[in-house]
Amino acid sequence: MRKSVLIVFIAIGVVYLTGCGKKEPDIQELQEPMSMEELSALSANMNMTVNEQVNPIVPMPPAVAPKPQTELPLEPLPPSGPYKPTPRDIQTALKNSGFYKGNVDGKIGPMSKRAIEEFQRANGLEVDGKVGLKTWAALSKHLTSSLSAPTGQPR
Repeated sequence: MRKSVLIVFIAIGVVYLTGCGKKEPDIQELQEPMSMEELSALSANMNMTVNEQVNPIVPMPPAVAPKPQTELPLEPLPPSGPYKPTPRDIQTALKNSGFYKGNVDGKIGPMSKRAIEEFQRANGLEVDGKVGLKTWAALSKHLTSSLSAPTGQPR
């Protein structure tokens, strides 16, 4: 067993040191000038299409610099995942929908909870006093509207 492992390692070492038979061309060979016949044979071997070949008789048009593009203002990306409204967003939407009469102060207190529950009841949602995905989907429509007609009668 040990002999076979040793033989494998020696074989790998020999292959590594010899480079698996890959020999890079000498630098001098690459730097030798090529004759016209060699160049034409090389061109034919590259399978270039007529459009890709350069005709040395026809002068190339001068390079034209590309026109600079006007930069458009970048808009922020939407948040990844579901949007979580701020307490201020919730109060604003509730106020716009007619369910919240207090000040928009960004604090969810008893008045805000009661308004959330009334909104949920009026819109056929589960009445839990929390603004989850379904409640926010219905409530967010009122975030940008200004005092839209209430969908239910608040107490």
